[in-house]
Amino acid sequence: MIYLDNAATTKPCEECRRAVSDTMETAFGNASSLHKLGTASMQIMSRAKKTILAALSGTKTPLDGTVIFTSGATESNNTALLGAMHRFRPHGTKIVSTAIEHPSVAKTLTRFEEDDLKVVRLAPKDFEDFTGALIDAVDENTALLSAMAVNNETGFKIDVPRLYREVKRKNPKTIVHIDAVQGFLKVPLDGDLISVSGHKIHASKGIGALFVKKGQNILPLISGGGQQGDLRSGTEPIELIAGFEAAVKAYRGDPKKFAELKNHLLDELNKLENIGINSDANCVPNIINFSVRGVRSEIMLHSLEEDGIYVSSGSACSRGKKSGVLGALGVSDKDADCAVRVSLCADNTAEELDALCQKIAKTIERVRR
Repeated sequence: MIYLDNAATTKPCEECRRAVSDTMETAFGNASSLHKLGTASMQIMSRAKKTILAALSGTKTPLDGTVIFTSGATESNNTALLGAMHRFRPHGTKIVSTAIEHPSVAKTLTRFEEDDLKVVRLAPKDFEDFTGALIDAVDENTALLSAMAVNNETGFKIDVPRLYREVKRKNPKTIVHIDAVQGFLKVPLDGDLISVSGHKIHASKGIGALFVKKGQNILPLISGGGQQGDLRSGTEPIELIAGFEAAVKAYRGDPKKFAELKNHLLDELNKLENIGINSDANCVPNIINFSVRGVRSEIMLHSLEEDGIYVSSGSACSRGKKSGVLGALGVSDKDADCAVRVSLCADNTAEELDALCQKIAKTIERVRR
C-alpha cells in the first residue's frame, strides 16, 4: 500500500497508539473525580494542554492563552465562530474571510449572513498579495476575521503572524480566528482563536483543540457540567487527549524532506504530457495538487487504487462534489475536473512517488487513446 492522502487523515503513530492504550489501562478515571484516578486524568490533560500551547506558535515562545479539547476541527471552528458571535454587534457587523474555507467555517459564515451580518469572502486568484488583501479588507466595522492558515486542497498558505499583527494594529477589537488544521506543526501560527485537529498529525480521530488567547471571552457551544472552564462541557476523553499529546511530541514532518519529495514528484510529472500544476511556490510542500488533463479525477483515483495507491481529488469532506476552492485559487473548471491531490507524511518516499507516476502514465495511455 502506498498512502498519499495524509491531508484527509493520517495513520495514528505508534506513540499515539501506545499512549491511548496505556491511558485506558492505567488512567481511565473521570478527570472531575476527586480520587487519585481522577487526579491522574486531570494531570494528563493539563500536561497535554501545555504541550499543545508550546507547539502552536512554531517558535520557542508559547502562545499566551488556554486550550480546550473538542471532538475535532469542525467543533473547534464552530465553537470559535459561534462562541464569539455575542461580541460581534457591539464592535461591528462585518466579517472578513476567504473563498477557500472549510465547510465548517463557510457554512457558519452563511448563517451569520442570514442574521444580517456582512460577510466579505476574498478569493486568492484576485490578489497578488493575498495576506495583504485580507488586512486591507479590515476596517473599523470589522468584528471578525476568519482565515485558513493552509488550504487543504492545494496547500496554499497565508502569512498568519503578519496577518494577526497587522489586523490588530488596524483594529484591535477585530477577533482573528485561524483554521490551522493543515497548518499546525507546519507553519508559524498566531491568533485570538486557533482550531487544530488530532487526526491530521498522526493522532486519532475524534479529538481536536481550540486555542483561546488570554483576554478573549467566548460563549460555550456545548453546555453541561462546566468542564474545561465551562467552555466545553462533557467528560473529557483522556485517552484521546493523551494520544494527541503523544502525536504532537512525536511529529516528524520535515519541511526540507517534503520540499525534496515535492520537487521529485514535479520532476517526474513534467515527464508526462499535458499535466497542470495547481500548487505553486506559495504552498506548503507536503500538499501537491495537479491536473492530469484528459483523465477525470474519479477515473484516475480508481485506477491508482487498483495498485494500492491512495490519493484524493480534493477535500475529503467534499466526497466527490465540487468545492469551488480550486476555482477561487485560479484553477479552471476543466482542470478542476481532473485534479489529483497528493499529500505527504514523514514516512513517504521518492520510490512511492515514482510508483505513483508510473501508474499515472499507464492510466493516461489507457484513457487518452
